Amino acid sequence: MNFLKKIIQTTLFKITSLNSFSVGLKIGIGLITSKILAVFVGPGGMALVGNLRNFLTSLESISTLGFQNGIVKYTAENEKNKEALQKIIATIFISLMLISLVLSVFLFFFASYWNQAVFGSGFEYALVFKVLALALPWYAVSIFLIAVINGLGKFQKVIWINIIGNIIGLVSSVCMILQFRTLGALLAIVITPALLFFVTFYFVHKEIKFLETIKLGLFDFKILKNLSSYSLMALASSVFGPFVFLAIRTHIIQNLGIEEAGYWETMTRISSYYLLFVSTILTVYFLPKLSKAKDNLETKSIFWQFYKSILPVFIFIVILIYFTRFFIIEILFSKAFLPVTSLFFWQLLGDVFKVCALILGFQFFAKKMTAAFIITEILSLCFLYCASLYFIRFFAIEGVVMAQALENFVYFIVLAVYFRKSLI
Repeated sequence: MNFLKKIIQTTLFKITSLNSFSVGLKIGIGLITSKILAVFVGPGGMALVGNLRNFLTSLESISTLGFQNGIVKYTAENEKNKEALQKIIATIFISLMLISLVLSVFLFFFASYWNQAVFGSGFEYALVFKVLALALPWYAVSIFLIAVINGLGKFQKVIWINIIGNIIGLVSSVCMILQFRTLGALLAIVITPALLFFVTFYFVHKEIKFLETIKLGLFDFKILKNLSSYSLMALASSVFGPFVFLAIRTHIIQNLGIEEAGYWETMTRISSYYLLFVSTILTVYFLPKLSKAKDNLETKSIFWQFYKSILPVFIFIVILIYFTRFFIIEILFSKAFLPVTSLFFWQLLGDVFKVCALILGFQFFAKKMTAAFIITEILSLCFLYCASLYFIRFFAIEGVVMAQALENFVYFIVLAVYFRKSLI
């Protein structure tokens, strides 16, 4: 009984419990939005949503210069050094505002070009990119503020921001989809993150006097130089990665049809729901700890804390999902999406390997191992692209999830060998 009481009182248990609630809420909200998407936009519309999400991921990384993990690290390290912390916040904020404003100009005035590049010539959604241009600066600052709160170790506040953001996302998505169908779904994707700025600003302002910190005189190029390695790492994965997924989806549309591409996007959407549990707890709890770890012994302890506490729960969830996959598809989507059930086994297997590798991959960011990360990431994505095209030839749409499973397994083995001194 005392053992159970000690577990309940641990910080990790409290964070995990609140995070589980946040993820549960996200999935619950996903039930509603996914159902509405299935009814009003269908598999074809789902494929377009996937294309926009991939594009937005790349744009997010460029607009924030890929600094998120670096912000977490340097904020955590300088939490008690007020002067250094102010310089970090001021420098990054000014830089992000400049880059996001430049990107907004290109998005707005070249909206037709981006429409064709992302959706193809058969669709007219240039308005989406004009709205995105107006929302982008708010979006970039929101991501920055969340990284600052995370770096300050305010794990619970980060999770509460996610919870509020999910609720805002639900309301905006439902209203927009019901009103404008596919266009509404696309607009909701670009508007919701910008609205989160007001929530994040409220939480940050309670911790630090943010507006008083933003002074041009505090701008320091040395900070940008220190963060450049994080920028290169993020751009390698968050720009090249979505580009590869976009290329694979385009290949599927051209060779198997837009509905097949919609099935894969549906499977990816479901996967993103349950992976939230792991990715959020990694970002808000384990990354700051890895950043502060001073030797292999401390790093080893953090790795195995993850494998002993988080991984078993994830595997249990994955098994449960597999045996309820038909029910999940009918509830979240509709019977028109039942072909997606054939993708579950390989997707779930691949995601287990992905979760095993995630904690190891975070060590690249925690210790600024730039070259190693970029090489492994680019080789991994190239392997995924080639394997996807090869397997699609023989196994149709199921081939793409088989390729993902194989790529995740190989990536995990490579990282386990690379970080073996911190594991054994």
